[in-house]
Amino acid sequence: MALEIERKFLLSGTGYRDMAVACHRLCQFYLSARPESTVRVRISDNQNAFITIKGQTKGCTRHEWEYPIPLAEAQAMMPLAVGRVVEKIRLMVPAENGLYWEVDEFEGELTGLVLAEIELPNADAVFSRPSFLGREVTGDPQYYNSMLALSSSLPSVD
Repeated sequence: MALEIERKFLLSGTGYRDMAVACHRLCQFYLSARPESTVRVRISDNQNAFITIKGQTKGCTRHEWEYPIPLAEAQAMMPLAVGRVVEKIRLMVPAENGLYWEVDEFEGELTGLVLAEIELPNADAVFSRPSFLGREVTGDPQYYNSMLALSSSLPSVD
């Protein structure tokens, strides 16, 4: 069983753009989005697709299982989405110890929202906070991607 340990932040600047080493266009949607579990399909760069099952978030951790699926099957599932399809650009920004900040610039109805996440080896891991980070929103449901897909409004970005 996989465990995702992740911290999430709003951004206070755009300095991350010059530090990015990779960029991906992501399109994702949810087949199920309940507080206790979600089922997400993600298409990356219109080339690869994955289905991900996530358990309920507890602090900064949750169970997660992810599997590659054929791109055509992911595209065929899109009409089954609950809520909106979430589109974003993900920039990969190196952090220390081989970790990366994943900075998501949302598009479409969520334009203006930018979030940074870092996946950690354990819940107590210490990490440096680059100057582009703003307020931490780890554990705040309005910033869960599943809630962004279901919500009719943009969450607070201050």
